[in-house]
Amino acid sequence: MKHRRRDEPPAGWGERPAPSGPALRRVLAAGTGSIRKTLVIAELEFRKLRHDPTELLTRAIQPALWLIVFGHVFSRVRAIPTGNVPYLDFLSPGILAQSVLFISIFYGIAIIWERDLGIVHKLLVSPTPRASLVLGKALSAGLRGLTQAVIIYLLALLLGVRLSFGPANLVGVLAAVMLGAICFSTFSLIIACIVKTRERFMGIGQVLTMPLFFASNAIYPIAVMPGWLQVVARANPLSYEVDALRSLMLAGGVSSFGLALDFGVLVLASAVLVGIGAKLYPRVAV
Repeated sequence: MKHRRRDEPPAGWGERPAPSGPALRRVLAAGTGSIRKTLVIAELEFRKLRHDPTELLTRAIQPALWLIVFGHVFSRVRAIPTGNVPYLDFLSPGILAQSVLFISIFYGIAIIWERDLGIVHKLLVSPTPRASLVLGKALSAGLRGLTQAVIIYLLALLLGVRLSFGPANLVGVLAAVMLGAICFSTFSLIIACIVKTRERFMGIGQVLTMPLFFASNAIYPIAVMPGWLQVVARANPLSYEVDALRSLMLAGGVSSFGLALDFGVLVLASAVLVGIGAKLYPRVAV
């Protein structure tokens, strides 16, 4: 019989036991339940759009003006170097990203309305995880962003933009739109949890929206920016969303950063913001 030395740890010491069958099933059930609750929250939020479809038409006006007026004017001026890509083609993915940004950045004001109506308090006393509440609302913003994608695709086709309709490209566009909406709507929710009033939120939202848009590659390449603005643009998640959309939407589109980096930045930013939003969400009711 082999004897263990006095200073030798017992066999199996420090090893983490593998989860047993019942424990593993409980973990899987908890994960499935969280996903289901997240989807329920998203469906409840998206149902509001179904009851007021005119919102889709009003939100389509701004991107239409950008594409038809701004895009055509600057296509004639040829003041912005876009290489071999026509400026209207270059602009279309940026306008889609802009539409998603504008939908998402003001999404937090709905949280303040829900607090005033007592809905937030009911959600907080439910067994739904805070992360599911935040992610569900962010997914509903993504669904609204997808409706904008359909509208902008139709406008771009009418204007003669050369689009790519490959299945992989379309899936990539959907993923980029969803991630961009999750990122900026959660950022909006965090602001709502901090400022807590509609007036202050609207002021901050208006201050943030245009700098995020103009300090990106949505309407001009990063290469034409001054050095300090290039640094800001490369730290702006919107730049990576636009770069991914430009690569996937356009026929022969090429990513400047690489699609792996584009989606990596969007996934990381979304995960961090969802975590912060889940932590701060109860503060909106205080």
